[in-house]
Amino acid sequence: MGVTGPPGPVMDRDEVDRALARLGAEHEAIETSLLALQDHAGRRLLEGAELTGVTKERWAAAEASITLLWAYFDAYTDALRSAREIRSRRRWSSREDLVELTELLRGESVTVAGSATATANAPTLHGTGKLSQSFSLATLVDRMNELYASSLDMVVAADAVWSALPARIDLLAAELQRTRRLAHSVGVRPGEHPAGDDLERITGTLTRLREEVVSDPLAYWVPAQGSSAPGGGRPDTTVYDREARALEDVRREIDAVLTVRQDAEQRLVKLRDVLSRADRTLAEARTARGEVLAKIAATEVPVVSGPPTVLQEQLATAAEYRRHGQWHRLSPLLESLERKAEDELLRARESLTAVTAPLAVRAELRGRLDAYKAKVARHGLAEDPFLIERYDAARRMLWSAPCDLRVAEQAVLRYQQAAAELLSAPRVPDQGGPEDHRGER
Repeated sequence: MGVTGPPGPVMDRDEVDRALARLGAEHEAIETSLLALQDHAGRRLLEGAELTGVTKERWAAAEASITLLWAYFDAYTDALRSAREIRSRRRWSSREDLVELTELLRGESVTVAGSATATANAPTLHGTGKLSQSFSLATLVDRMNELYASSLDMVVAADAVWSALPARIDLLAAELQRTRRLAHSVGVRPGEHPAGDDLERITGTLTRLREEVVSDPLAYWVPAQGSSAPGGGRPDTTVYDREARALEDVRREIDAVLTVRQDAEQRLVKLRDVLSRADRTLAEARTARGEVLAKIAATEVPVVSGPPTVLQEQLATAAEYRRHGQWHRLSPLLESLERKAEDELLRARESLTAVTAPLAVRAELRGRLDAYKAKVARHGLAEDPFLIERYDAARRMLWSAPCDLRVAEQAVLRYQQAAAELLSAPRVPDQGGPEDHRGER
């Protein structure tokens, strides 16, 4: 160290004592932090792990930084010890002592052999840089704080990922294995069912994810934006969350297949009943069509098709799947059959309605004719010869076979018109008695 004189004014004894007290407190705090870093679970895991990728690179730099930290701390400790020894020589330090203390406490008096700057990417004590570097105690503290923060940030980030992801991956993998066993029990296997393929893919992804998380945790770390605190950020669970959702989708599909296994027989019985009702309805429609053709003249009656044989074939296939426990194939087939069976029953009912429409028209005309006859009778016109003639004509048409609905409807209308005209005509009262005035009401 050259005799260049103290940096700035010589410190007095009170300034020296205050500086030593402050530096002693900083020394204690730094030592506590370094020991905590040394004992950090994440650091121990990093030392024993087979690292890859970005974590391997950053840990190599962090290890060098930690080694450099201890070198800086040892130099800081030696300088502080020397300052304390000089101050303890005399109760009242001489000017020579104060000059020496000022140089030691404020000047670049601390030399670290072979150190690189704290901002270097991979600091080392044995690099090809300078043989030594001098610092002031204040600068040395700043450098130690920088190295400590960057090293702790790396250690905390790796530890946070290891603490969060592997355990969650293991739990999901255990759930995956249970789902695979359940899927296998209902015939959901890779290459035979999409859910089986999904399970195979999820298994491979989780296996790779765990390997990558263990060997390169920092690849799954998202630093917090704008945060300078060590360990600011969170584990990246994007891949894990995606596979967890995919497994949940598969579980729901397996549950649906299990439900099919539990109520397959009941659903097959219901399907047979629906298709049977559709067949009976079509048979009724065919019978009704023959009746309509025999009883109704000049009417277009739609042809009634037979039951589709493909549904019966699919129903037989579904029963075969159930007998052989092929639940994953039975599930979609049952859903399709249930929709088609309901559609077939609706088609049969519509066919019956369309075929019997002429009979319904005839029934409506008969009802209308009888309703007007009853109305006429209530007004005392039942014996009117003109109305009787019109009524008999309409009735013969409606109760004869085959019935021409167009002609019959015209006959009913003529009877209605005749009845309406008589009912609206003024009545001439008979002089015989007051009861003849009933028609006026």
